[in-house]
Amino acid sequence: MTANPILVVQTGRALAPVRARLGDFPHWFRVAMGLPRDAFEVVDVQHGAALPSPRSRGFKGVIVTGSGAMVTDREPWSERTAAWLLEAHAAKLPILGVCYGHQLLAHAFGGRVDYHPGGREMGTHALERLDAARGDALFGDVPARFDAQLTHSQSVLELPAGATLLARSEHDACQAFRIGDRTWGVQFHPEFSTAAMRGYIAARRDQLMQENTCARTLASDVRAAPHARSILRRFARLLG
Repeated sequence: MTANPILVVQTGRALAPVRARLGDFPHWFRVAMGLPRDAFEVVDVQHGAALPSPRSRGFKGVIVTGSGAMVTDREPWSERTAAWLLEAHAAKLPILGVCYGHQLLAHAFGGRVDYHPGGREMGTHALERLDAARGDALFGDVPARFDAQLTHSQSVLELPAGATLLARSEHDACQAFRIGDRTWGVQFHPEFSTAAMRGYIAARRDQLMQENTCARTLASDVRAAPHARSILRRFARLLG
């Protein structure tokens, strides 16, 4: 492991059939960021692993993964992680929360997370980068309209006080936000490949059918999302 690794706070695992073919979230992030195998220290908080002090180990930054869990369940491990994120932010560690991590950051800082009234958002969708994102370290060079991979039922329905909204979709008004200048949450999955996105759609086929959504159509609409993925490379460069 490198002397100053990136701490990956693993809040869940990729769906089993997808994981069997493509590996798990930390691997996806590492590949998307173009980092060596020893760049990460992974702490599986969902299964009880303790988080180290944000100030004790010289971490370059923090990534909080997605999860099949729901922030509104207020699981003890999740609430402990939310409190830890406040400490990490106070310690000025750069933080990137993805999907569940995005929602958990909003919850930790006083925002409101709940099931989206419009239901599930899944597949490849166009996002709008907002004017407030100009000059942002991660979003400043992203086009005004860009594609991203998405799979979620809960959303950030109210931003924390003082947070800056960076992106939205037609379905979800909060696709990305920043708190201060080194903490970001993104609802979309920049680490997902097209294979991962199609795998998730296939695994959710029955639920989608119950929601009157055609999994075959969703899968056929999946396309590469390089601009969303580039956010991970920018985060890696930010960490040095």
